[in-house]
Amino acid sequence: MAQALEALTEDEDTAFVQFWNDVLAPKFIRFKHVLVGGLTQHSAAIFPNLPVKAGDRVLDVGCGFGDTALELAERVGPTGHVVGVDCCDAFLDYARKDARDRGVTNVTFLRADAEIALPQEEFDFVFARFGTMFFANPVAGLRNMCAALRPGGRMVHIVWRNRADNPWLSMAKDIVLQFLPAPGDDAQTCGPGPFSMANETNVRAMMEAAGYDDITFRRVDAPVMVGNDVQDAIDFQLAIGPAGEVFREAGTQALSQEDQIRAALAEAITKQKIAAEGIVMDSSSWVISATKPLN
Repeated sequence: MAQALEALTEDEDTAFVQFWNDVLAPKFIRFKHVLVGGLTQHSAAIFPNLPVKAGDRVLDVGCGFGDTALELAERVGPTGHVVGVDCCDAFLDYARKDARDRGVTNVTFLRADAEIALPQEEFDFVFARFGTMFFANPVAGLRNMCAALRPGGRMVHIVWRNRADNPWLSMAKDIVLQFLPAPGDDAQTCGPGPFSMANETNVRAMMEAAGYDDITFRRVDAPVMVGNDVQDAIDFQLAIGPAGEVFREAGTQALSQEDQIRAALAEAITKQKIAAEGIVMDSSSWVISATKPLN
């Protein structure tokens, strides 16, 4: 299994994977404190009830910095095993170091592109937190996740719901678009975007096309920390997500208007809830569960 996954080398990377490694990964690393610490309430809300037991084999797709894979490794215990896969080398470096530092030996982190290939019928459970909505070809990625399950196995993935219920992402983009043009059709992007799986009807059709049965949707609303303080939250918005994409693609025009953009963002962010941990905003996700048919 490990050899098959590691067969994906940098020479075989798609342009999409190269973009993640070269452009987006450094930005995500800079804001690791938000992306891991700030978003954990969405996975924490469902982890106690995940269909994972001691001895299970689990696949974590788009595992990022490895925090969910390590938590799953604790759930499956020494008789089970977790494989975390991601296309970003830098994320996997952090995940492996964290596993070593914590003495976790029942987890393996491997470089892979879930849209291209995953193991066949290796796992009892497949999980993804805020990763599947970035699939350039979502049905292909979801189908590979289904193929990785043993018959009767379960999968759960968490995705963002609609823009209106996620002001932590949508508000900043709306402000930046007051100063800068929307990215063109040729823009380099992180994929379809954080709201690409917001529509239940569309995603249910994707899941059915990928081969799943017993598809259920559960809404989770939770506050997210978007920065340690106002300045950190502004920096985060201009680096990552929809607002960051607009800012990055505008190039020199963005730089010429950066002071005005930052002032407008500061005015809006200052009105948000300021908690002990930092700036907090509302967010909403879908927790989507499904089963691989027995035959």
